[in-house]
Amino acid sequence: MVVPIIIYGSPILRKQSYSVSKSDNFQQLGQDLFDTVKKSGGIGLAAPQAGILKRAFVIDTSPFSEDDQTVQSYERFFINPEIVCKSTTNCSFEEGCLSIPGIYEKVLRPEKIAVRYFDVNFELVEEEMDGIKARIFQHEFDHLEGILFIDKINPLKRKLLARKLYQIVNS
Repeated sequence: MVVPIIIYGSPILRKQSYSVSKSDNFQQLGQDLFDTVKKSGGIGLAAPQAGILKRAFVIDTSPFSEDDQTVQSYERFFINPEIVCKSTTNCSFEEGCLSIPGIYEKVLRPEKIAVRYFDVNFELVEEEMDGIKARIFQHEFDHLEGILFIDKINPLKRKLLARKLYQIVNS
């Protein structure tokens, strides 16, 4: 089921999420997040963006893989994810967010990460990521911590975005 996306200005986007337990209806949550991200044309969506303070998110790189043959299609539901290790090499890439429509800025993030999470069957998975997968994972993981990509940009750029952010909050 497609659910409404919480927009910048809502306090829920600034709160830390709670762990998902086996007794939670996590499979429905995963399906709702996938339905919503696909309908919106996004590449990732975290539970807090759907108004649910749970540590879960989805990644779907198919919009990238359709445009760029070098990007492999990757679709996954992450439950209680952790970043175990980050590379010391960083790279910059323009990011956007479904909760902050119309704003795109370059964000510096570690190029490679090692992660741990539970999959849709609630089985523990460990994986190394790089490239676009690592970028999206870190962006969505930040949502679980109440961090938005605009928090990671240059303070002067953020100040220049103040008017656009104000318009989002008041639209």
